[in-house]
Amino acid sequence: MSNNIERSSQEKRTAFVVIFAFFVMLSEIIVGLSSHSMALFADGVHMGSHVLVIGLNWAAYVLVRYLQSKGTTYYDSEKILNLAAFTSGIFLILTAIFIIVEAVERFANHGEILNYELALTTAGIGLIANTISASVLHGHHGTTDYNSHAAYLHVLSDALTEIGAIIGILCAMFWNITWIDSAVAVVSALVVLRWAKRLLWDTGRSLTKS
Repeated sequence: MSNNIERSSQEKRTAFVVIFAFFVMLSEIIVGLSSHSMALFADGVHMGSHVLVIGLNWAAYVLVRYLQSKGTTYYDSEKILNLAAFTSGIFLILTAIFIIVEAVERFANHGEILNYELALTTAGIGLIANTISASVLHGHHGTTDYNSHAAYLHVLSDALTEIGAIIGILCAMFWNITWIDSAVAVVSALVVLRWAKRLLWDTGRSLTKS
């Protein structure tokens, strides 16, 4: 008979963030479609990608707990969690590259923000949601393993992007400086790339050591 293994605090926190982000994503998509707001709909879809990635981090905790309950010794729980974190690092890099490409394209096309109030509201909702998620994942004692740290970096990168968006919107609204929006997005993406590089380096070394 298998033993019941209690969920760790990091698993509980990650599970909360996945469920919380899912409902925020769902509400943004529904309201975006019903109000014909593509900005709100796009933000909901973007959050959906983070739900999938952080869901991977959650799944790693669930898998480790399942294997522990079976009493099997043919696995390394640390490597399972580190592999999930390594995969998250790759997704972080892809996210940063996507942001840079979008920012450069927007700058080249001299894109303008059509609805400042709606754009600010969308960015504000995302920032609040990601701030709550980051606070939950970090907890009082910080992240305890690479897997939880990877999930934390994802919501932190999203929050950083939202802050950059708010700065860009305000600069365009009050001073008509539209290029700030793209510039801040690129800077945010470069910070995310730095985080991802460090995460991949640390988890890669951990995975390859005997």
